[in-house]
Amino acid sequence: MSEKRSTLDKVMEVSLRRGLVFPTAEIYGGFAGVYDFGPIGSFLRENLINFWLNYFVKTEVDPPVYLVSGGTVLPFDVLKASGHVDHFVDPVVECPECKTEFRADHVIEDATGQFVEGLDEQELTRIIRENNIRCPNCDSELADVTIFNLMLATKVGGGKGKVAFLRPETAQIMFLDFKRTATSMRAKLPFGIAQVGSSYRNEISPRKGLIRLREFEQMEIEMFVDPVTLNDQPNFAEIEKVKIRLLTREGQDKEPQEIIEITADEAVKQNILPNQYFAYYLAKETVWYTRCGIPRDKFRFRHMKPEETPHYSGGNWDLEIELPRGEKAQIVEIVGNAYRQAYDLGNHAKHSGEDLSIDQDGEKLIAHVVEPSFGVDRSIHCILEHCFREKGIDRDWIWFKFPNVIAPISVEIFPLMRKDGMPETAKQIYTTLKKAGFNAIYDQAGSIGRRYARADEIGCPYCCTIDYTTLDDNTVTIRDRDTMKQVRVPTIELIDVLRQLLEEKIEFEEAGQPV
Repeated sequence: MSEKRSTLDKVMEVSLRRGLVFPTAEIYGGFAGVYDFGPIGSFLRENLINFWLNYFVKTEVDPPVYLVSGGTVLPFDVLKASGHVDHFVDPVVECPECKTEFRADHVIEDATGQFVEGLDEQELTRIIRENNIRCPNCDSELADVTIFNLMLATKVGGGKGKVAFLRPETAQIMFLDFKRTATSMRAKLPFGIAQVGSSYRNEISPRKGLIRLREFEQMEIEMFVDPVTLNDQPNFAEIEKVKIRLLTREGQDKEPQEIIEITADEAVKQNILPNQYFAYYLAKETVWYTRCGIPRDKFRFRHMKPEETPHYSGGNWDLEIELPRGEKAQIVEIVGNAYRQAYDLGNHAKHSGEDLSIDQDGEKLIAHVVEPSFGVDRSIHCILEHCFREKGIDRDWIWFKFPNVIAPISVEIFPLMRKDGMPETAKQIYTTLKKAGFNAIYDQAGSIGRRYARADEIGCPYCCTIDYTTLDDNTVTIRDRDTMKQVRVPTIELIDVLRQLLEEKIEFEEAGQPV
């Protein structure tokens, strides 16, 4: 029975058991579409966000990217101007018998394999009737498809209050803060504004772990550019030869679908991607997700079809990751890349009455926007599944092969025995490592083999054991998670050796004397 369980089931089981992810309000039966990150998962999430900030924000010099942190409650007028009040909708279909609501396009895709995102409610109803698609829960006939606004509304102020919304995306904050940011930072185009924060969507049928949530985290950049310089990205030469896996609109119509691999510069030259700024982010995302543990052949950028693409867009390409699901893999969108042109600043200028143009060499213009929008929770879910390793291949337990840069725990400290001064020495080393900034765990319970297994289960790259030899010559053993090999290192060198290992500056065999 256990062998038939999906990777998703196994990942969620170990996540619950080892403190990665918990259902919110679990003691009250849980709350669909909302999850808490536990003691281990919180460090994984923090490391992923910090890695993103370092790679996409803090190290960007020309053009600079400024970090903001915006409010999560937005006035009605903002989301009316942005189009969310009128257009931020999903198709919903209800079962009259069991009263369950479903995303209509998901029900159709699950039943027929047909991609129908972007079709209107009349067309979706027709497809349901022609294919005799029935309720997945009770097999009753489904009602007609209707449209449902995904925003979570609230009231602000006393009495009747004013209608406001929990923000459905982080993007609007960057547009609203554009003028203040440009003024306070004395910024000239091009420059970016980044944000990491929560968004909220009243999903019809949250499901599948962290993939579809009602409260979720985004990491997002709005890059503001003079439209005449869109093909003059200053750092483009650094990534122009990175190969990107693209699923074009033409490739989607083939059977099987055809993915092309092409360098960033060729994708721009051949007008497959709209401009250098856009291609720059797709190339960086390719490198970044590979470093996060996602194999390159398991993700691609898909060109959204015309019926999916917003009318103002100059190009939308979603980064999609393939997850193992038996014979048919599940495809999950985790990054939305959009060339939004001048729509957002122009629209907010029109509705607010504020001048959101910027002076560029004596000429006023409305900046164009290139936007990469990352889902934190979905990224973590995909990382968990792709870094998950089954038991029985080289060890008799499941484990996670997290890259060092995002591993939630860097090192675990074990006394071999709970006697003869080993726990005291181990706790001294543990305290020293914690004060030196290492995310470490101390564990003295159970056999050393069981402790190694527990460390592997949360993806800890290295374990440090204090034994009788430590008491004699002040050396400790370091165990490598991936190979299970061990080396012996002088205690005085431990901090330096661990840092070099974690930063991948040395190979494990170079770290010390083999055991």
